[in-house]
Amino acid sequence: MSDPGPQVAVVDVRAGNLGSVCKALRALGARPEVCSEPAALDRAERIVFPGVGAFAPAARRLEETGLDQALKAAVARGVPLLGICLGMQLLFEEGFEFGCSQGLGLLPGSVRRLDEGLDAETPGFKVPHIGWNSLRALRDHPLLAAVPAGSSVYFLHSFRAVVGEASDLVAVSDYGPVEVAAVVARGNVMGTQFHPEKSQAVGLHMLAAFLDCAAGDIAVNGGASPCS
Repeated sequence: MSDPGPQVAVVDVRAGNLGSVCKALRALGARPEVCSEPAALDRAERIVFPGVGAFAPAARRLEETGLDQALKAAVARGVPLLGICLGMQLLFEEGFEFGCSQGLGLLPGSVRRLDEGLDAETPGFKVPHIGWNSLRALRDHPLLAAVPAGSSVYFLHSFRAVVGEASDLVAVSDYGPVEVAAVVARGNVMGTQFHPEKSQAVGLHMLAAFLDCAAGDIAVNGGASPCS
């Protein structure tokens, strides 16, 4: 009998898209469990934090439920955490959607509107950014190890992360005049602005690489490790 796949907590902040994430994880042999209470994260071997929606209400939900502190505690224990789309944005210190809200602060930086600071309309550049765009890797990372250079992935977002530490940026995607932070990582904290669960084989390769990260064996807050 083969070993069961890892127990994956899928964080629910009422921001949708949980079904397709769980389906992709099951297809890879994992055992996803949708979690909306802090205690459920205590037994997780991996944590996936997906989301579609606005920064402010999701941040408020994290604080109201205590999931914010539970996520920080899990990261401190060395549990691998993957944020997807809004979930990735909430890894940062603050977001400016519907005012200024505090994020988890696991990565330095802020989340701002895609077209902030642009003086004029650019042909072909629309907000939200919806569709397939190619990735441009800036450094090696296990999440991209099985992903061919220039692969396209599926985006759906109106805001982008302005990364505070250049070393946290793994891959970008060029959207009109804007360089979008597409993949970020620091130790056991990882994130994708796009949706790997909707990005066909490329996305599944990345989710499989995340599941292969060994809980407890990944450096916290940076450093050399299988997933840093």
